[in-house]
Amino acid sequence: MPDQVRTGLITLSLGRHVVLDSTGAILMAHPFSAVPQGFAVMGKDVLWWGGCAWDSFALPHLLPEQAPVLVSTRCPACDRPHVWNVSDQEPPEGDQVAHFLVPVANMWDDVVRTCAHQRIFCSEACVDNWTASAGRTKGEVLDLPTLWRLAEHWYDGRLQRGYRRRDPAESAQYLREVGLTGAFWGS
Repeated sequence: MPDQVRTGLITLSLGRHVVLDSTGAILMAHPFSAVPQGFAVMGKDVLWWGGCAWDSFALPHLLPEQAPVLVSTRCPACDRPHVWNVSDQEPPEGDQVAHFLVPVANMWDDVVRTCAHQRIFCSEACVDNWTASAGRTKGEVLDLPTLWRLAEHWYDGRLQRGYRRRDPAESAQYLREVGLTGAFWGS
C-alpha cells in the first residue's frame, strides 16, 4: 500500500470515519462493515454486512434508492432467526428488542466490540437470559421503533463531500431528540 494511501486511511481512522484492522485494511466504514457482525442487509440489488442493529437499520435512510431493505439476524440468546422489511418511511413491525451493551461514553474504546454487542433479541427475556449466561451487565433495551428513530438521521450527509461527524454535544442532542436520555446515553 502506498504511504500516501496508508496516511490517508490513518487520518480517516483517527477521525472515526473508518475502522482499520491490524493490517491497515478497512474493517468498517459505518454503517458499512467488511466482516459479518450478525446482520445481513439486502437492498434492491446489493447485499451488505450490517455492523450492528443501529447501522443495519440506518442503511435504508442513507441509501433510499435501495429501500426498503431486508434486515436479517438471529437472536443471540436462542438463535431464532428474525427478518424485517426496513424502509426509510416508517419503523418495521415486530416485538423484538435491540440491546446495546456498551454505554455511549465507551463506544469507541473498542468500536468493533461495541458493534458486535448492539444486537436484536426476541424479547427482553432473551436479553436477560443472554446477559446472565454471558456474565454481562445488562445495557439499554430499545423497541424497534426507537431503534429505527435512532438510525433514521444518524448518518445524514455521510455520503456527501464535506461530511462532518457530529461533535459530542451534537451527538448527545441527537440522542435526546430521539428519546434516548440518561447516563448510558451521555445525557
